[in-house]
Amino acid sequence: MTSNATSTSSKSAASAAHPDVLTRTVTFENAGSRLSGTLYLPEAHGDDPLPVVVVTGAWTAVEEQMPANYARALVEHGFAAFTFDFRGWGKSGDLPNGVRFVESPSAKTADIREAFECVAKLPEVDASRIYGLGICASAGYMVDAVAGNPLVRRIGLVAPWLQNKAIVEAVYGSAEGVAALIDVSRAAEASGGEIITAAGPEGAEGVLMPIGGYYYEADRGAIPEYDDKWNNAGWEGWLTYYPADDPQRLDKPLAVVHSEAAAIPEGTHRFLEGLGGRASAEWLEDVSQFDFYDVPENITRATKTITAHFAGTADADV
Repeated sequence: MTSNATSTSSKSAASAAHPDVLTRTVTFENAGSRLSGTLYLPEAHGDDPLPVVVVTGAWTAVEEQMPANYARALVEHGFAAFTFDFRGWGKSGDLPNGVRFVESPSAKTADIREAFECVAKLPEVDASRIYGLGICASAGYMVDAVAGNPLVRRIGLVAPWLQNKAIVEAVYGSAEGVAALIDVSRAAEASGGEIITAAGPEGAEGVLMPIGGYYYEADRGAIPEYDDKWNNAGWEGWLTYYPADDPQRLDKPLAVVHSEAAAIPEGTHRFLEGLGGRASAEWLEDVSQFDFYDVPENITRATKTITAHFAGTADADV
């Protein structure tokens, strides 16, 4: 892994809603591929280095979606924030052999680790105050990237999708349904990949998420930057990834914001129980998974909790 970071500066594209946020494009490398990221800063940040949060989003997401929303909110609390596109997604380079749109837990975890290495070298950043924030599917990747990582002090998770074998089988149609998807994955990988549309209207056929909502709505997640692609070769890696297991691997203070009305809260409960009280959790009422991504009220509440945790002012009890 290498971290040859390069950068350019600009005013945030969302300056109307966040007029005091500056952005700077930062690129870095991992496994021979160049990744594109964005550093978010308060406009009047001065010369003192800032604490920084690396923010990652849901599966298939690009950095301009929910990661950018949380990055801007973090800046309002006095933090710098860093978002980026994973290898094979958005503006970043490919996975090995030119592969794109594969939801690879191992590759994404490695990219997050390299992002921490990158931000630690940025002049605007206080390298002694680096934090990680994982949203939805990337919550597991963030846990894995933070565990045992001396660069990172604390971790936050918002609406975490933390699955185990039982949850995978419940979500994807029993052990037989999972086995069938793994067969699809292996066939796609053998053929060099099979790319389908990621999001479609409710009831659509041949797409990953035929559910409507965030990813399919132009005023929400269906932004021009969104790839809206899924590679069926990624199913096996995703379906055999169990981040809810072995919570003891996490050796950093944790804060979680979730809702019983969001996706698979049982995985988060299992993870927190395994930590034996070494975490804090706030459960919001009646907030759906997608509504954690872009509803301002929910982002504000979650960010307030997470930044208090990063600042060391939150309690450490589940």
